Amino acid sequence: MINVFHIVSNKVWGGAERYASDLVAHMRHDPNFYVEVVSAKHDDIIEQFQKMDIPVSILPLKGIRDFDSPVRLARMLKKGKNIVHVHTYRDALTAVMARIISDNPNTKVVFTPHGLKRPTLNYVSKKIYRSIDQYVFVSQFAYDYFLMHAPRISKQQSQVIPESVLNTDTSAHAQVPNLRGELKMSENQALIMFHSRLCRDKGLDVLLKSLTLIDRDSYKLVLLGDGQSKATSRIKSFIIENNLVENVKLLGFQRNVHEYLKQCDFGVQPSTIAEVQGISNLEYMKHGKPIITTNNGAQPEYVVDKENGLLVKPNNPEQLADAIKLLCSDMELRLKLGKQAKLDFETKLNYETFYNKITTLYNSLFD
Repeated sequence: MINVFHIVSNKVWGGAERYASDLVAHMRHDPNFYVEVVSAKHDDIIEQFQKMDIPVSILPLKGIRDFDSPVRLARMLKKGKNIVHVHTYRDALTAVMARIISDNPNTKVVFTPHGLKRPTLNYVSKKIYRSIDQYVFVSQFAYDYFLMHAPRISKQQSQVIPESVLNTDTSAHAQVPNLRGELKMSENQALIMFHSRLCRDKGLDVLLKSLTLIDRDSYKLVLLGDGQSKATSRIKSFIIENNLVENVKLLGFQRNVHEYLKQCDFGVQPSTIAEVQGISNLEYMKHGKPIITTNNGAQPEYVVDKENGLLVKPNNPEQLADAIKLLCSDMELRLKLGKQAKLDFETKLNYETFYNKITTLYNSLFD
């Protein structure tokens, strides 16, 4: 049996946390692995894993000046075959130090970088990067970006394993409103959905501007997610000032998001920053929903324009408006794109394929 420890230290739930959550949720039923989460003391994050009956150990996880966390983690790594899977450089530092202290040659460190933050390249960081046993990149785009800005790593030290999504909603039994009924929508109106952090990086400002160019009788838009109070206030002000109150509804963060996604006609995720994968896009595809997204990151690796979705340029409300108008007016096209999106997810991006590649990698580290 291999012991797998996922270190999760961020304060807020995001892509890295979702990646780890899906993986431990699936792995806890695999008799070949023991899985545990190591988290900083952030109650909202800890609660998510505890609801799945995942063991959680709490450490400070404060980075380079934190000597307590590596020592305490090392005690957990003294015996057996261990993998410490980390998702930030800060946690990679903790994991490498803990492995040294544990003096267990059967402890391996796996690093999955999320986001496009440039790696720090000082003497210490270079040693840490070289000490990592295996890098797992969620897309070719993520791999190319990392190699462009970080110390060169060998092909044997890295793999591209496209990310997938698993339905791990912990409150799927909770009642979900009938959105079309609640919003009093006509049969001719399209139900559009955006679910992510409510912030500029995810292109929400661009999306709202694009709506001012679209016939208000043709759609209703539902926003799922939360954000900082300043960002949320700005969004609400824009909606009021542009007479979009009847067309745009903010429903906040929803744990059982999949039950909402099933009800929409299509999703819009117009990120202005380059996405290393785009979890939200994959979730729409999983449910057979076409997606309008930007072409500035890994999205073109799995979204083929006019085949399973629509690709637009970032920060271009006019082009985004045209794409939304097209899907609002053409139900047949929506169904065609959605059908292909679901097929592509099931044949190329399904979770079993992802999981088999990850577990094969884990096992190979002890060959």
